[in-house]
Amino acid sequence: MSTISNFWNIEAAEFPQTGTPTEQLKFLLNYALLAPSGHNTQPWNFKIQDEAIALYADRTRALPVVDPQDRELIISCGTALFNLRIALRHLGYTGKISTFPEPSHPDLLATIQLGKPTQASADEQMLFEAIPQRHTNRRDYENRDVPKSMLTWLQVDAASEGAWLHVVKGDLTRQAIAELVVRGDRWQMADPNFRRELAAWIHPGSSSSHDGIPGYAYGVNQYLDFATPIFAWAMRTLDLGDAMAHHNRQLTIQSPAILVLGTEQDTPRDWLAAGQALERVLLRSQAVGLSASFLNQPIEVPTLRSQLSKLIYASGYPQILLRLGFGSEVKPTARRRVDEVLL
Repeated sequence: MSTISNFWNIEAAEFPQTGTPTEQLKFLLNYALLAPSGHNTQPWNFKIQDEAIALYADRTRALPVVDPQDRELIISCGTALFNLRIALRHLGYTGKISTFPEPSHPDLLATIQLGKPTQASADEQMLFEAIPQRHTNRRDYENRDVPKSMLTWLQVDAASEGAWLHVVKGDLTRQAIAELVVRGDRWQMADPNFRRELAAWIHPGSSSSHDGIPGYAYGVNQYLDFATPIFAWAMRTLDLGDAMAHHNRQLTIQSPAILVLGTEQDTPRDWLAAGQALERVLLRSQAVGLSASFLNQPIEVPTLRSQLSKLIYASGYPQILLRLGFGSEVKPTARRRVDEVLL
């Protein structure tokens, strides 16, 4: 049986350089599968056909309560697409990408071909090397600032993918955003359907499941891993909104940097672009030693999303609320195997 670490320990040297395009494309999928997704649902499927990879939204893994429009689902697919793009460059190909190639098939999000031979830039190599190192870190971060030059770099990264990245400045704005997070927590946790949906994706770290959120990602001690089902039961049965709100308020206020990633419009095409921008930002952050996690509650509640937009004077639509800082190393979460995502 594969361990979690096996999914993340990919040897680039094993790329079948003299293999068929199908063999090469299948190898590349190993990197796509390391992308982040809501509740670690990994809502993507792939098909290798005619020397190309087709990326599909897997709506059987949708989260209809927290994500009724599949907005976050498509953002997640965008992060997988970006990993594919960077892996292609690292392994010596330009990559030929077409997004939403067939409007009559909305689940087909992109097609990816190898393209022409090329040599990756130093920047692309840096991002590639960060792919297996990037893990969502929900823990507290060190009490030291993120250099402004790094934040500016991340803003340039987001813009290069057709998104914008707002750096929250000022204590009053940060406190106001913290209150939106608090209201989002209480709103969501008061909904039994939300709690059931979340709890369904929480598994013990020792589980053989290749998806979902392990107890240790929420801070459950490894020696208490056996009690993760009790934690999931409590999440499903009890309204823990006040406790969650208190915890996330502190995270918002104390995190060295709070960022809002957004797009000018709010269509599936924009969501896919937001996912690619997000992964570029996350990989860059990892490459320079930063940890990241999400505080998306205000974006998942429509009335709060509009308030967040006004609060930061956004010229578009917030898609992701992100916290950044210098954190300790965390364990990775499970991933599905390539053969589990191939159609």
